[in-house]
Amino acid sequence: MDTPSLYYFGCLLLALLYSLTKCSRSRDRGLRLPPSPWQLPVIGSLHHVLGALPHRSLRRLSRRYGHLMLLNFGEVPVVVVSSAEAAREVMRTHDAAFATRPQTATIRTLTKQGQAIALTPYGDHWRRLRKICALELLSAARVRSLRPVREEEAARLVVAVAVSSASGNNKLVNVSEMVAAYVADTAVHAIMGRRLNDRDAFLRYIDEAIQLASGVSLADMFPSSWIAGALSWRTRKAEVYQQRLFEFLDAIITEHTEKKSHDEGKWQEDLIDVLLRIQSQGSSHFLTMGTIKAVIFDLLSAGTETAATTLQWAMAELMRNPDVMSRAQAEVRGAFMPHMKVIEEGLSQLTYLHWVIKETLRLHTPGPLLLPRECQETCKVLGYDVPKGAMVLVNAWAISRDPQCWEEPEKFMPERFESDTRDLKGNDFEFTPFGAGRRICPGMSFGLANVELALANLLFYFDWSLPDGIRPNEVDITEAMGITARRKTDLWLRATMCLNLPH
Repeated sequence: MDTPSLYYFGCLLLALLYSLTKCSRSRDRGLRLPPSPWQLPVIGSLHHVLGALPHRSLRRLSRRYGHLMLLNFGEVPVVVVSSAEAAREVMRTHDAAFATRPQTATIRTLTKQGQAIALTPYGDHWRRLRKICALELLSAARVRSLRPVREEEAARLVVAVAVSSASGNNKLVNVSEMVAAYVADTAVHAIMGRRLNDRDAFLRYIDEAIQLASGVSLADMFPSSWIAGALSWRTRKAEVYQQRLFEFLDAIITEHTEKKSHDEGKWQEDLIDVLLRIQSQGSSHFLTMGTIKAVIFDLLSAGTETAATTLQWAMAELMRNPDVMSRAQAEVRGAFMPHMKVIEEGLSQLTYLHWVIKETLRLHTPGPLLLPRECQETCKVLGYDVPKGAMVLVNAWAISRDPQCWEEPEKFMPERFESDTRDLKGNDFEFTPFGAGRRICPGMSFGLANVELALANLLFYFDWSLPDGIRPNEVDITEAMGITARRKTDLWLRATMCLNLPH
């Protein structure tokens, strides 16, 4: 088809979609809706967020239209929250009204064989799973019990860095690749009781899930149009992916069960065992095998992507700020040199390292827009009416860089937390990297434990330097966008071993 024909076909398709969408939104008449930027027919506000990362585009728009904006992505109304005050109203004052997740066509496809935690609508199913997470899977006691797993995998990380730095590629280490492997191995080891042989396949599943869940299809933008659904390649791709994923998880659970039967009496309960035990007790009929597989993948994906992203940004910022690196290393080595190794029970005594991690999460919020919410009943936020059914995005990244909340917000300054007592546990709405309210991330403690131990080990055993010819202020900090705001390029550094390898 030639270019003019493609153009006219595109116009005809848009006109047809426009005729099928329900743009009048009569149910919103009489409401005081948040301000909106100008919109185009059919696509609504989408042109305002094209060409740049969404969290950055939405911050730019909020500076012009306000801390509460109403956009339209196709026929879907989207309310964007860009201030701590508005975030407080959404995630505390009206938390129950905003506690559910929107069920787009893509999400429904990805979760049709079993709903887990992160993307599940608010209701009895979600409450039961949340209770299992709080009491069994991700409790403080469970996270502490996984300490040997974390320490074993952190020791492997140190060895892997040492081996890589001693061979090939001008002795440069791909830190991004190393920490991604460490986090994946740690999560899998904790969930399955062992390392996964085909780790690369698992990481590919994680990447594909993120791409599918974070993208927008025609069916997502025009849910009332059967034509949009028929033309949505992303939904069809999600269907194929979901089938392959559950086959992959089937193989994991089958192998896990068979291995346990052969090693009976020598088996320490892991997170898959916990889920199977609860299912076998018969009191949780909602915990089907499909749901168990969905929960396992939720734990695996959430437990890897955020922690790996945070570790990469932490190392990048330490290389950009040599004084911060020196202070962090001095603290870690001062604390653990008598032991000649990093031990997890000593991490609680480190102050500056925790400031470094908090500042990394503030400046590089892993999930910049958090996970979307949906308004279940019309309610007021900042004096405006948020209509029932609207998707709500909290721009936590923009709020964490708001000059009205933070001094020199674009600067990496861990020292700010010496006097600033704001925490990241959902109590201070200027700083919510894990969300807040009912839908706060249940795996926060699990993820932070992985980050703290790995970063302490990297700083304890190695001196780090940049590739030849690169100055600290030239370290690339370009983002790539999925559900998390990753580094766009891998971080390559030179690692010099300064202590004996851990035993």
